[in-house]
Amino acid sequence: MRLALFTDTYLPETNGVAGTLHRLSNHLNRKRIEHLLFTPKSVIEGSQETQVRTVANIPFFLYPECRIALPSRAAMHQQLQAFQPDLMHIATPFNMGLHGLRYALKDHLPHVVSYHTHFDRYLEYYRLKSMIPLYWKYIQWFHRACDATLTPSQETLNTLQVQGIQRLKLWSRGIDCNLYSPDKRSSAIRERYHITAPLILLYVGRIAPEKDIATLTATMQQMPEEMQTRVHWIIVGDGPSLPKMRMQAPSNVTFTGYMHGEELAAMYASADMFVFPSATETFGNVVLEAMASGLPVMAANAGGVKDLVAHHRSGVLFAPGQAGALIREICLWGHHGNQLRMMGLEGRKLAEQRSWEHIFDTLIGDYEEAIEHRNRRMKNRIIIA
Repeated sequence: MRLALFTDTYLPETNGVAGTLHRLSNHLNRKRIEHLLFTPKSVIEGSQETQVRTVANIPFFLYPECRIALPSRAAMHQQLQAFQPDLMHIATPFNMGLHGLRYALKDHLPHVVSYHTHFDRYLEYYRLKSMIPLYWKYIQWFHRACDATLTPSQETLNTLQVQGIQRLKLWSRGIDCNLYSPDKRSSAIRERYHITAPLILLYVGRIAPEKDIATLTATMQQMPEEMQTRVHWIIVGDGPSLPKMRMQAPSNVTFTGYMHGEELAAMYASADMFVFPSATETFGNVVLEAMASGLPVMAANAGGVKDLVAHHRSGVLFAPGQAGALIREICLWGHHGNQLRMMGLEGRKLAEQRSWEHIFDTLIGDYEEAIEHRNRRMKNRIIIA
């Protein structure tokens, strides 16, 4: 099999899509499956992977650190003609994905489209709610001819099903349980940030409106005085809402910027609760990273996250956008250390069931099925003609 992937985001950008596609590329290399990956060239030093093909780009208005591709159609066509892919995997619905889709349709190639982001929900946070119907019309058109649409969670699959998207398949996510582990817990985190409070509450992710940073900020501000002295917040990440959040945050909050690898793994394992208010996730990679690290999760009961967190087993699900509900849960469970630890252990058990190897092998099977599906369709067309 020869595979061509198209994505508007890839390493060194920090997001779930980029990370997942990088792991997929590594898996394809291990399986000796030839592939090319087309993506916008990053403004910072990026991947040295030989299969990556970068193109010119401009910033995306909702995500300035992400790029809108401006590929040369002729150059890309020449590369694809030389490569002769058996299948196209289109990971994003923007310019890069559009060019991949155009080529697949023109040459009648099998192609799958993966759905990674609920951009319709993002639009609400950016005061663009009126564009949601137009967004769904575009998504319906974009997915109409594909041989499969891959979704990261059952919640996302159900959402697309309601919108009339067909040929839906579940492509879930895995976790590296060797990297993210309770064994990485370290007192060095407390020493580094001069933390004396009994409980460390952790948030990891983009600091932006669509992550419901407003609810997180309100929770930090409105925590009862008795609890304020018992907790210290650590915010790992960056984004457009960071300056405002810094200005509004109480004194028991530490901002670290983005972390990666062993440094991030140690941060997860050294915290006592993971707090995640986002209601827009199609999956929630950071939630799974927290669970693998033995960390109980306090998350909004929405999106793909609610498929991950077993309520009152591996964490707690609260009403989205309700700072009061989140505060009550933190105050309740913050006084029950043994139960918190038990939820963390349960989360670890659930995370251990999610092997990247199995998930990617299943995806390769879906690729092969998509090729067979397209071949059957083309054969039927010939017979009818």
